[in-house]
Amino acid sequence: MNGVRHGLALALLLLLTGSALALQAGEPLPQLNLKAGKDMLNSTELKGHVVYLDFWASWCGPCKESFPFMESLQKEFAKDSLVVLAVNLDRKSAAASEFLKTRPVSFRVAYDPKGVSAEACGVSGMPTCLLVDRAGIVREIHTGFREDESAALRTSIRSLLEETR
Repeated sequence: MNGVRHGLALALLLLLTGSALALQAGEPLPQLNLKAGKDMLNSTELKGHVVYLDFWASWCGPCKESFPFMESLQKEFAKDSLVVLAVNLDRKSAAASEFLKTRPVSFRVAYDPKGVSAEACGVSGMPTCLLVDRAGIVREIHTGFREDESAALRTSIRSLLEETR
């Protein structure tokens, strides 16, 4: 009985500690160094832009569903200084490349097969998107993709773009 209590207490402690360490809205975006094609992308390059940062994998159904939405954001708001950046977390970039052959996109795609950026951002499920303001502060975090929430995300993006003009 004491072993069970000890195990439950340890599990609860780990759960609470993990959530305490996860990135929260209102905190700065952690320093990220990502491979984007042949180039390296440093998160400091994103300052001055509103950023829709999405973590995804080719095997994730909701991730696939989010791609048309991200493409529409890119087309609608690129002129307003929105950066849509999708960070692929597949262990093999070939899986992402195959996926992208069937769904070409105009936004930037970065690769993080070791999940370093996802860990730094406290990603606990996929897809996870972070809305980051021009100062580099995470304003919203969303896990999962639901089409019925896309209008609210679009409104948040418009607000961030207007806020710092």
